[in-house]
Amino acid sequence: MSIRYTERLAEVGASASVGSVADSYDNAMAEALNGTFKAELIEHQGPWRDFDQVERAVFQWVAWYNSERLHSALGYVPPDEYGQAHRAQLDEVPQTA
Repeated sequence: MSIRYTERLAEVGASASVGSVADSYDNAMAEALNGTFKAELIEHQGPWRDFDQVERAVFQWVAWYNSERLHSALGYVPPDEYGQAHRAQLDEVPQTA
């Protein structure tokens, strides 16, 4: 990773990794999503005419992936719906000082 990138992450208080570092689980979630993305969109819906066509398709796929796709680990509801229900549940819990 570049020094500039690492410095910029430190400036904004961000972490370079969302998983554990330096083991087989590092970036596994991102790699799984990339594999799904490539298989479902890039490989199966091409060939692509130009960058703009790919960009529009990516936007549509991400919107579908988050708002319409039924996710088995979330009780067969879309991730957006699950997240909204989770936030609503948190809002109902009384906050203690």
